[in-house]
Amino acid sequence: MSAAKAAQPLHRILVVDDDADIVEMLEYNLTKEGYDVRTATDGRKAVEIARTYLPELVMLDIMMPHLDGIEAGRQLREIPELRQTYILYLTARSEEYSEVAAFDVGADDYITKPIKPRALMSRINALFRREAQKADPGEQINIVDLTINRKNYSVAQGDKSVILPKKEFELLFFLAQHPNKVFSREELLQKIWGADIYVLERTVDVHIRKLREKIGDTHIRTLKGVGYMFTDQPE
Repeated sequence: MSAAKAAQPLHRILVVDDDADIVEMLEYNLTKEGYDVRTATDGRKAVEIARTYLPELVMLDIMMPHLDGIEAGRQLREIPELRQTYILYLTARSEEYSEVAAFDVGADDYITKPIKPRALMSRINALFRREAQKADPGEQINIVDLTINRKNYSVAQGDKSVILPKKEFELLFFLAQHPNKVFSREELLQKIWGADIYVLERTVDVHIRKLREKIGDTHIRTLKGVGYMFTDQPE
């Protein structure tokens, strides 16, 4: 590891898989890239470790003993200190319903095995680079009854605080930055998830649905066959 890399604060990554060989391979490659790594072999232990370790990224398998990856992801998202943590699924499950279930509990990315270590490391490095290059964290949007603050990823609706995972927050923030402009699912995937991450277009629908559950359905409108729009003139 270079001195320049060592001087930087280490990003904390929690690797969770019941396959010891995969855990060892990921831990080796991530440590080599300069990350601080902890590991767990089941979902229950992962949640326990995450409460105190507070990882910035959790890499989760789905099929694990004691607590599967989907339920583990759900429990991680319920911990306030982890609602901005990235969750990346690494799994042999390639069915669409498994991928949709993962994004439904707040996944940021979904990668099917077999793992290609170099490509995976590049993807993780890009994820943290994008995080560092985001707009001024003090940026705040006040629109209608919503206050959306990027400094602390907080959303207030009137006198009510709204808790959003990272991707839901980023989607809301982006749409609110461009009120009354329609974006297609493909455009939103590019803007929020990035060109180097492949996810289903249906993922956008899942996140929109969850946003509407939390802030109501008056702010985000659907234009059938076109996409979604944030309106500053809710009915």
